[in-house]
Amino acid sequence: MKVAYLGPAGTFSEDAVRAASAGRDVELLATTTVFDAISAVAEETCDVALVPFENSIEGSVRPTLDALAFDVEGVTIAGEHDQPIRHSLIAREPIPLERIDRVLSHPQVLAQCARFLRHELPAAQALTTTSSAEAIRSISLSHSAWAAIGAASAAKLYGCAVLRDGVEDESGNVTRFIWIAPASAQVTGTGPWRTTLVFSELGADRPGALVEALTEFSSREVNLTRIESRPLRRGLGRYLFFVDLEGRVEDDPVAAAIEGLRQKAESVRILGSYPVGELGAKAR
Repeated sequence: MKVAYLGPAGTFSEDAVRAASAGRDVELLATTTVFDAISAVAEETCDVALVPFENSIEGSVRPTLDALAFDVEGVTIAGEHDQPIRHSLIAREPIPLERIDRVLSHPQVLAQCARFLRHELPAAQALTTTSSAEAIRSISLSHSAWAAIGAASAAKLYGCAVLRDGVEDESGNVTRFIWIAPASAQVTGTGPWRTTLVFSELGADRPGALVEALTEFSSREVNLTRIESRPLRRGLGRYLFFVDLEGRVEDDPVAAAIEGLRQKAESVRILGSYPVGELGAKAR
């Protein structure tokens, strides 16, 4: 099974892939962006991808939402994996924290460590990179007083030193990753199921329009576990809504709720119906 993930080697995404695919024979494909990882599935460059979807501190991973909503067709969410995340402050060699003048990492990582940066490195400039591993690779090549935040395993990979472990703002930091498979994949599983969908355009702007749409689920006792809005990219004040709900799309209450939603929304798209906590699609 060939798996795409956000690279380079040493990212939390790679750690998640290795944990989620333990016991399987896998070939890893590191990509530059989340979009590239998802596109690799659509273009049949790989069998599946594992990409970050939601973090317990910082919330949803916008590049993943945007890729699924706007940019990539022909794929489906086929499973998920929860990965504990522990951030480390890393430098090319051991140096005092007060000497550090720049800290590099992925925007999500910097946001998850914002309080640490404010309190412990108030004079350091935070700079974003495409991934935490890329940040560590960059500082490994520099003789400046720079540091990166990322996985301790990546520090070893790039020959760097861990200055401080556990610098995330909250303990119990977890990222929910989702498996992406071709839309034609047959998704099976034995555990509880989750369905993710996106809808937009509820007609003329009026009080209660969103409540009426969501009542399609509550009236049938379908539990929504997550809802989030994102701009529709068609001017201010227009949004689409991402929803996670308990159950599979074939369940009668879920199917009826979705059909009811279609009567109220101009656009309803199922992003995936999949078993919780596992990969439900087999490789080609």
